[in-house]
Amino acid sequence: MLVEVAVFSLESAITAYQAGAHRIELCSAPAEGGLTPSAGTIRLTKKYVKIPIHVMIRPREGDFCYSDKEFETMLLDIAAAKIAGMDGIVTGILNPDGRADKKRMKIIVDSAFPMNVTFHRAFDMSNDMDEALEAIISTGCARILTSGGQRTAELGISKIAELILKANNRISIMPGSGINAENCKRIVDFTSSKEIHLSARKFFPGKMEYKQALVTMSGSVSIPDYELQQPDKMEISKLLSLFV
Repeated sequence: MLVEVAVFSLESAITAYQAGAHRIELCSAPAEGGLTPSAGTIRLTKKYVKIPIHVMIRPREGDFCYSDKEFETMLLDIAAAKIAGMDGIVTGILNPDGRADKKRMKIIVDSAFPMNVTFHRAFDMSNDMDEALEAIISTGCARILTSGGQRTAELGISKIAELILKANNRISIMPGSGINAENCKRIVDFTSSKEIHLSARKFFPGKMEYKQALVTMSGSVSIPDYELQQPDKMEISKLLSLFV
């Protein structure tokens, strides 16, 4: 069982690595569901983390239907990830009608080589997951990250199992969203998945002693300004112990 941990900073990547993660999905902007991290973060993560690193290629928040300029940005970010020595990229593009954008995804797969490509949970936003599965396979992507079209992988467990059967080893189907040490074994046993994805995120106190109570940077009280989102080492270790 391969355990991939989504991280949103260099320090988080190091924490997940030290906790025993098998692979890192490196992103920024957790509140937006993950965006492309900075060049500095990518290069230093490669320096300090000695497991495979897959970098998020997503130029903005919101939907997954991109303009020509946004697509150009994605290709430049892919080139930078390749130069930095990343092992893979994580991305996804949909057409306005909700179908997987085969044309652009094929360009991405070819541009990313020899890095492998994961089609992320844009898949769950497609108008027909079975059709999207075949489209994504045809582009040469290595895997699909999915919650089975539901809010969490646990809720979408039946669809994930169905997708794995339909994929028939032509592509890896990796469950993700809401996976933890309590539900992981059930999801894996039910779906027969070989890879899983989680963030194990927890809020930890930051280093600031002075706190300005009248100002918030995020505009949302649900995202505390003086706490940091980091992977929970104990949660990752507990999950990993299930597969020993």
